[in-house]
Amino acid sequence: MEKEFFENKSFHKKDFSKNTLVLGEYEDCKFIDCNFSNSDLTDINFVDCVFELCDFSSVKLDQTSFNNCFFTDSKLFDLNFENCNQFLFSVRFEKCRIVLSTFFKMNLEKTEFAECEINEVDFTETNLNSAIFSKCNLEGTIFENTNLEKTDFRSSFNFNIDPELNRIKKTMFSQMELIGLLRKFDLTIE
Repeated sequence: MEKEFFENKSFHKKDFSKNTLVLGEYEDCKFIDCNFSNSDLTDINFVDCVFELCDFSSVKLDQTSFNNCFFTDSKLFDLNFENCNQFLFSVRFEKCRIVLSTFFKMNLEKTEFAECEINEVDFTETNLNSAIFSKCNLEGTIFENTNLEKTDFRSSFNFNIDPELNRIKKTMFSQMELIGLLRKFDLTIE
């Protein structure tokens, strides 16, 4: 099946859970207040796209491409990002709710997460070298065998990171949140 090409298009209040997004390449497109929940985005390419106020609950992402895409004020529930096309994968998240999702073994080097609720998310074996988690709630999020070198957690909270199971050289933390590195030891810190 031949893919269609869409450039500089805006999609407002579209319900792609009922009317499937056309298989194609979307470049410099804006999706505002769109519902993608339970939709199938297999083999669709997004380049330099913005997703604002969108619902991405339980979306199928098999070989979906996100190249330099920005998600803002969006809901991203139950997503398997590791199924995406990894070539040139690059995203930014701002004020998003990312819940029950996985980035298993992905390269997210220098990825920015700003003011996000990142709950019950799996970053196992992910490269988060030099990533920025700015004012993020990381409750229940899993970091295991994860490269967190030079990652910035200084303004984030509710994380649980085991220094023995992760690479944390030059990782940045605030003094107030250091308990997130010591939880496994069941210490009382006053």
